[in-house]
Amino acid sequence: QVQLVESGGGSVQAGGSLRLSCVVSGYTDRHYCMGWFRQAPGKEREGVAAIWINSGNTYYADSVKDRFTISVDSAKNTLYLQMNTLKPEDTAIYYCARARSGLVCGVAWSLLDRYDSWGQGTQVTVSS
Repeated sequence: QVQLVESGGGSVQAGGSLRLSCVVSGYTDRHYCMGWFRQAPGKEREGVAAIWINSGNTYYADSVKDRFTISVDSAKNTLYLQMNTLKPEDTAIYYCARARSGLVCGVAWSLLDRYDSWGQGTQVTVSS
């Protein structure tokens, strides 16, 4: 049974930084696409970034490109999201997720139904 547990959320002022972590347990296969998603109040959940564990290829939403960095430490079974130059519009609950077996990240990386394992989320609040 795969488990994903996020941490690292908090409250920061605009322009600040946070690093989110997602500890993954229950599997060690590297042939998975892992992603970060977020959901703001009253809005749909949206993709933020994804990484193909095997190759390290990364994918980003336009809204976070050049500000956020997704990475993985395979030795620690941990996925990270480094968030810099945070903006009030980045305020949301952030979730990590693992894609279904056999699905690569690719151009459809941000489609929610490609992911079958989700963490419980961590709140990020950015004040102006």
